[in-house]
Amino acid sequence: MSLSIVIPARNEASSLASLLPRIFALDLADEVLVVDDGSTDNTAETARSAGARVVHNPYRMGNGAAIKTGARHAQGEVLLFMDADGQHDPADIPRLLARLDEGFDMVVGARGFASQANVGRGLANGLYNSLASYMTGQQVEDLTSGFRAVRADKFRQFLYLLPNGFSYPTTITMAFFRAGFAVSYLPIVAGKREGKSHIHPIKDGVRFLLIIFRVGTLYSPLKLFAPMSLGFFLMALGYFMATGRFTNMSALLFSTSMLVFLIGLVSEQITALMYKDD
Repeated sequence: MSLSIVIPARNEASSLASLLPRIFALDLADEVLVVDDGSTDNTAETARSAGARVVHNPYRMGNGAAIKTGARHAQGEVLLFMDADGQHDPADIPRLLARLDEGFDMVVGARGFASQANVGRGLANGLYNSLASYMTGQQVEDLTSGFRAVRADKFRQFLYLLPNGFSYPTTITMAFFRAGFAVSYLPIVAGKREGKSHIHPIKDGVRFLLIIFRVGTLYSPLKLFAPMSLGFFLMALGYFMATGRFTNMSALLFSTSMLVFLIGLVSEQITALMYKDD
């Protein structure tokens, strides 16, 4: 199958100068596509001189937007996404593709704790992985990894769901699980990035959590609404047992419990319709 390597980049001229020759040395890709996300340095010129095809976003639109731009322009039947900052080792590309050939629809390069940028980032990613595993009912080993190979036709089905920021790996992973596509994780060792990170830990950390819950409602709403409903029910039961009589507060809590559960049930049916096959 034809392969397009898609690399979103913003002000990554120095790292691309060393990364792209290593990719081309593998002689695996039918095209290497660098998406210049409003860079102010010579990112585009560096990529073009190395032999890559360059697509421009007219201004900074975000990592997710660059991924979507690359997916729309790429011509390969398989898309391989990797970061431009030098964290991902091109030597791992054949391993991802070999796993994809085993019948998987997406293969994700999963970083271990030692490959995280710092302890805080590692703990946060562990939390994200646990929440996503609960939502999907599958073992999610690295929810936020940007190093992944995927079948292009299946990836493009979910472009409308992908956010424009750094949360696209979160969304696409959970969407693939929800659609019943086969996802595999392959352990990798990520290096230190070159240059300054564009991720803001607090702002993007909150955004990752919001994306998990947003996509969770698209994936399996009852897994969010059922615990909330149970919580209101237990509060109502506890209040009733503590007072020994059925008061207006007890009625309110019991009613809220029922309403939350019914909202989750209706959301579950709507979600099923959203993922109906064409």
